Amino acid sequence: MQVSDVMTGDVATVSPEASVREAARKMDQLNVGALPVCEGKHLVGVLTDRDIVVRSTAAGALPDATRVNEVMSEDVRWCFEHDQVEQVQRQMAEMQIRRLPVVDGERNLVGIVSLGDLAAEHASGVAETLRSISEPSEPDRTGTLTTAVGAESAQSSRRA
Repeated sequence: MQVSDVMTGDVATVSPEASVREAARKMDQLNVGALPVCEGKHLVGVLTDRDIVVRSTAAGALPDATRVNEVMSEDVRWCFEHDQVEQVQRQMAEMQIRRLPVVDGERNLVGIVSLGDLAAEHASGVAETLRSISEPSEPDRTGTLTTAVGAESAQSSRRA
């Protein structure tokens, strides 16, 4: 079975130049926790609710002044629409991710496949994929903020 058989098509996206507030409102309206970030149809990143909280809010960034491209995950994993479901499940399990953008040969977004899509289609191996994804990750115990936005906020605080 190919990913195109189980993916969700017609996915809402957000522009890299949109404000974090715009993106958060869109997530709220759609009741989703992640939005692909696209320039036109070309996938350039993914913005998750966690990105907003950790890279923006925790860093003290202003939601109307902060652009999506400042806090999005740029090192986004994706799959091709003709990839086999089993291969994609392995990738999701290895990377511990619950959703994966689906692109065509030009890396244009054509859909998204989620663990829920796989479960709804009764794809074999979903239980094992869920177990792998759900294994706890190691927490960041460095005590430092993770983005340049955080560094800028820390410098501003020291100057004050």
